Amino acid sequence: MILTIDLNTEVPIYQQLRDQIVRAIAAGELRQGDSLPATRQLGADLGVNFHTVNKAYDLLRREGLLRLHRKTGAVVARGPGSGPPPPDFYPEWEGRLRVLLAEAVARGVPAAEVLSRCEAQLRSLTDIEEREHT
Repeated sequence: MILTIDLNTEVPIYQQLRDQIVRAIAAGELRQGDSLPATRQLGADLGVNFHTVNKAYDLLRREGLLRLHRKTGAVVARGPGSGPPPPDFYPEWEGRLRVLLAEAVARGVPAAEVLSRCEAQLRSLTDIEEREHT
């Protein structure tokens, strides 16, 4: 997994890191039990403060995707096929989804186009998961 940051975007660096790690988990590049680099090492590799990396890791921990231990560091806690999400996952996820959908509606994207693009993205993620199991 290669992480990159874009300093020319308004998306905070910790959010960019979080999003890339989530995508890597969904794509099977990171699997349950895999270790991530130490915050200081990743910060040095990317040229960012290790507190920024720590913020991304902590966000992923709160979301249930990482386990953080002083001795073992950051370890992927969940991935495709690791069972259903906890019940508290859905309300927050639906809130974020609602904002994305509202952006599309506000920009005049037709509902059929929204659904088509959502289905295509979901298909691309599940295709990766299916390839991993064959």
